[in-house]
Amino acid sequence: MRANRRRVAMLAALVSVLACSPADEPPPGTTPVADSRAGAPGIGDTDFPQDGNGGYDVTHYDLAIDYTPATKRLDGVTTVRAAATQELSSFNLDLTGLDVREVAVDGSPATFSRKGDELTVRPGGVIGEGAPFTVRVTYSGMPKPAKDSANLGTYGFIPTADGAFVASEPNGSKTWFPNNDHPADKATFDFAITVPEGLTALANGEMAGQPTTAGGKTTYRWREGHPMATYLATATLGKFDLRTGTTATGIPNLAAADPKYKSSLDSLYTLSGEITDHWATVFGPYPFSSTGGVVDDYAAGYALENQTKPLYGGFDPDETIIAHELAHQWFGNSLTVKRWKDLWLNEGFATYAEWLWSEHKGRKSAEATFQELRKRPENDPMWQYPPGRAKPDDLFNSSVYTRGGMTLHALRKEIGDDTFFALLRTWAAEHRHGNVTTEQFTALAERLSGKELDALFDAWLHQPRRPA
Repeated sequence: MRANRRRVAMLAALVSVLACSPADEPPPGTTPVADSRAGAPGIGDTDFPQDGNGGYDVTHYDLAIDYTPATKRLDGVTTVRAAATQELSSFNLDLTGLDVREVAVDGSPATFSRKGDELTVRPGGVIGEGAPFTVRVTYSGMPKPAKDSANLGTYGFIPTADGAFVASEPNGSKTWFPNNDHPADKATFDFAITVPEGLTALANGEMAGQPTTAGGKTTYRWREGHPMATYLATATLGKFDLRTGTTATGIPNLAAADPKYKSSLDSLYTLSGEITDHWATVFGPYPFSSTGGVVDDYAAGYALENQTKPLYGGFDPDETIIAHELAHQWFGNSLTVKRWKDLWLNEGFATYAEWLWSEHKGRKSAEATFQELRKRPENDPMWQYPPGRAKPDDLFNSSVYTRGGMTLHALRKEIGDDTFFALLRTWAAEHRHGNVTTEQFTALAERLSGKELDALFDAWLHQPRRPA
C-alpha cells in the first residue's frame, strides 16, 4: 500500500506540473487559446492587412545576394536587426516565392514555416519586450515579380536580359528579400551584391569600398545610412555606363545608363545635379548623402524614386520627370507615409514640384496649370476620386497625383506664397527621416497660417466632386 500511495502522489504532482505548461495541448473538444506573444502577420494598415508585421521594429537590414542573369537564380542571406515591441514567441517576415533553407535568431537555429507571403519564425525562447534581436535568413530561388493590373503593371525584382530591374513600390521588396514590407517601418541598409564579372550592381546610398572580383564574379557593396522604406530599396544590375562627380553645391552625384541609353547619361547627370540643388533652396537641405539616377533597358513604363537613385524604366527621362522623382527624396523618401491611404503626400507633392520647376524655368506657371485642370468637366473621373483616401485597389490613380497637386496650389492661394513655402520647408524639417499622415500636414498648415482650413482640405482631398 505504501508503494501505491507514493505512485499516486507522483502522478498527481506530474499532472499538476503539466497543467501549468504553456506548451501543453488543449484538451480534446476545447478551443485553442491564441498565443498573445505571437507577432501579428500585418503591421496594422487596414487597406493592406497582410503587409508588414507586428511585434517588432527593424533598425537595419544587411543584404548579401548573388544573382546570375543567365539562370535567373538568386542566392541570398538577409540579416535583420530589430527590437521587440512586445514579448515575442514568434514573429513574421514578408517573403514571396524563394526557398528558405535556414533561419537563425541571435545565432541559434530557429524553426520556421511558410504560408502565402508570410515567413513565420519561432525562436528557441521568448524574446522580451524591448529586447534587441537579430534574425538571419538563408534562401534561394528564381525571383518572381509582382503584378498590379490597375496601375503599375510589373514591379519588384524583375529579371532582364543582362541583369535585373528592381523597383518595389508598393510591396514588392518581399520578392527578393525577407523584410517588414511596409513604409511604416524604416531602417538603414547594407548591400553586398555579387554578379558575373563585367556587370555593375547599383543599390541605395554610397559605395562602401571598391568592388572586389574573384572567380569570375564581382561583389559591389553599398550602404544607405539614412532610414529607408523597404519599397525604396534597389539592387538594379546589368551593363551600365557611369558618370560620377558632385552637384554645384558639393553633393555626390552618380548617373548610370544602360548602353542603349548612353546618349541620356550626361543630361541625366547634369539635370539631377541642377534639380537637386534647386529643390534644396525650396524644400530645405537635401536629406541624403548622394543624388543621381539610373536608366535601365527595361520597358517598365514608369519611374520610381528609389532612395538616392531614382530609376527610369526604358526611356530617356526629361527634366519634368527628373524633377518629380527628385522631389520625392524629400516627400516620400525622407518623409514617408505611415499609411498607404495618405499617398497624396508623396505623389501630390511630387506632381506639384513639376509645376514649380516649370515656373522656376520661366515656362507655364503653377497657376496656369491649376486653372487649366480646373476646367475639366464635373463628370471627369478625377473629381470622383478623392485623393486624400487612396483606394487599395487603385492606389496610383491619376487623381492622387493631379488633384493632390491641385490641393497644394489651392492651399498656396489661400495662405499666400510666404507662408506656403515656409510650410513646405517646416514640414520637411520637422519630420525629416520620419513617417507622416495627412492629419499632421493639415494641422501644421493651420498652425503656420493661423487659418481654419478644414473646408479647403475636405473639398480637395475628401469629396467625390469638383470643389466649388
